[in-house]
Amino acid sequence: MPREPRSPAGKRMDIKDIKALVQLMVDNDLGELEIAEGTTRVHLKRQGASAPVVAMAPSGPMIAQAAPPAHAAKEAAPAEAPSEQLIEIRSPMVGTFYEAPSPDSESFVQVGSAVREDSVVCIVEAMKVMNEIKAELSGVVREICVKSAQPVEFGQVLFRVKPA
Repeated sequence: MPREPRSPAGKRMDIKDIKALVQLMVDNDLGELEIAEGTTRVHLKRQGASAPVVAMAPSGPMIAQAAPPAHAAKEAAPAEAPSEQLIEIRSPMVGTFYEAPSPDSESFVQVGSAVREDSVVCIVEAMKVMNEIKAELSGVVREICVKSAQPVEFGQVLFRVKPA
C-alpha cells in the first residue's frame, strides 16, 4: 500500500503544500519539479509556460476579462455585440468537467442563465473529489466552452459571462 506524500520535514503533505509547490513552479517558470524522500515521491509537470499538468490550484475559479471568442462552442449563443465585454470563468484545477451534479440531473447553468457570486456553475472532478466551481461574479452566462465529461486543464476557459 503506497504511503501518503509527506513533506521534507516528514509530516503528511496536504493540498496547501501541493499548492505551494505549484506556485513555486509558476513563480520560477519551472516545467517540472520532483521531490523524493525515502519511498515517497511527488512529481509535478507543466505543459508550456502557464498550465500545470499535475496540480491542485486555488480553490476558486480564475476570472479574467476577455473579448468575445472568435468561434463559439456549439451550445453557446452568439455574443450580443462584437464589443461586448465578457468575463471568463476558468478552471482552477486539472480534472473532468461536469455540467450537472449527476447524469440524470439538469445542468447547473445554461446559456442565458443568471448567476450570482455564490452560484455553482459546474463540478470539476480531480483525484476522485467533486469540486463545486462557483461563478464568483454576478451576470448572465453567454457561452459554455466545454462539454460535460470533458477533461479540462488548469486555467482553461469554462464559461464566458456578461457581468451584471
